[in-house]
Amino acid sequence: MNVMQVETAMLRISYSLIGSVAKWTLCGQMAGPWVHELRNCWEHTRRTGSASRSVVDLSDVLFIDESGEDLLCEMRHAGVEFVATGIDTKHLIENLKGDGEKTFRRLV
Repeated sequence: MNVMQVETAMLRISYSLIGSVAKWTLCGQMAGPWVHELRNCWEHTRRTGSASRSVVDLSDVLFIDESGEDLLCEMRHAGVEFVATGIDTKHLIENLKGDGEKTFRRLV
């Protein structure tokens, strides 16, 4: 993905709080400034303590860059649960590492 593609990439972030479960549903490309936006949303929910459980639905995510992978790793270590349907996304979630090691990425 070149710089121009990242700048035009979009990510729709939908948030719901049902009882004590916070859920983010993502659609698009988890890349560039959108990773920072998701981090802000997640950290706000953590600060307010409004949820005892967090779920991120990645079913409609088309691409995750390295900063997105780093955020997902942080979220996983904080106890966030993930919903993933695509083969690549499922593989990425299953292989998130906390030691700075990146998962293997295919180049397109």
